[in-house]
Amino acid sequence: MSQDNLTEDCTYKHDLATVADAFFNAHYTKVWRLEKSSPERLAISEAYQVQNQVCEKRIARGESVVGYKVGCTSRAIRSQLGLATPISARLFAPYVTGARIGIDWTAYGHCAIEPEMVLMIGHDLCGADLSDEELIQSISYVSPGIELHDYTFWHQPPSAQELICSGGIHAGLIVGDTKVSPRALTFGRENFFVYQNNELVASSRADEIMGGPLESLRWLVNFLSSNDEVLKKGMIVIPGCPTELISITCDSLVRVKIDKLGQVETTFRSQSPSPR
Repeated sequence: MSQDNLTEDCTYKHDLATVADAFFNAHYTKVWRLEKSSPERLAISEAYQVQNQVCEKRIARGESVVGYKVGCTSRAIRSQLGLATPISARLFAPYVTGARIGIDWTAYGHCAIEPEMVLMIGHDLCGADLSDEELIQSISYVSPGIELHDYTFWHQPPSAQELICSGGIHAGLIVGDTKVSPRALTFGRENFFVYQNNELVASSRADEIMGGPLESLRWLVNFLSSNDEVLKKGMIVIPGCPTELISITCDSLVRVKIDKLGQVETTFRSQSPSPR
């Protein structure tokens, strides 16, 4: 190995705590301060260690974990990001809310949204490859939702490792008032529609989410169980989006409608109070 390559490798080898500090700070400041870093050089297990450390820092800051998301679950998202495998990340209070008015889209590095089914978990879940019936029995109700993203990758091209470290570029979740029994859904044939200023900008079916949201929930339970964790009663889960990410670049009204679930909407206005 040349001296230049040796120097580059030694410079890169930041400890995971330093990488976690960089992602934690970037989440709030929208600035990346760790030079000569390259998250794709991390092992996937190391990326989840970074995510865990960022989670601990956010809890110490006064936030709390209220659920999980599964990301990178549809062909549309995978094609958009250039990635191939699903990832898991946490959802935090106080960034899970009801309908919001005047979310400041300029407060994000790159504001974007996704339509989501929001699953409320009714009892603890663990184990490998649970049946559809076991999963359905675990869901208290389902609501429509809008996931908020800060669609920023500090390194190009995007990598699964950076997506994991960043917590799935998740920035918040808006949950509609409707609460529907899981027995009323097929978890496959429901259509998702996204409107921006009353214009349809994206649509797709629920089965684009890994074959259906139950497949995504099963993947999450498998993932947590493999790490000796339990998906606990009272947690919420967003299993992924069948459409591409939709960027918010101007003041607008966004409405998500999902078959059998109804709709949820919010407004984005520049220079208004942010959900952060």
